This record gives sequence, C-alpha cells and structure tokens, in this order.
Amino acid sequence: MRTCSFCGEQIQEGTGTMYVKKDGTIYLFCSSKCEKNRIKLGRVSRKVKWVKK
Repeated sequence: MRTCSFCGEQIQEGTGTMYVKKDGTIYLFCSSKCEKNRIKLGRVSRKVKWVKK
C-alpha cells in the first residue's frame, strides 16, 4: 500500500498515477482530482477543505 501525495489516502498496488518531476521528485496520486489540484492548480493540501490529511 502506498499513500497519495496530496490527500494522504491509501493507494492499492497497480492503481493510481505516478508523476516524476525533472529533479527526480516522485508524486503518487490516488485520483485525477488530486493530481490536478497539486500539479496543474498548484494547491497545497493543508489549505483544501476536502482533504482529510
């Protein structure tokens, strides 16, 4: 089990999305909603109300 980099939920093996930046930083996302909020919109998870983290 892995943890989503944005919302902190558990991700089952074989599901989710991995995003690797040019500097080698790896982000794991459980859904496209989390991915868009972090990468495209640049939001911080502690300031988003629906995140349970």
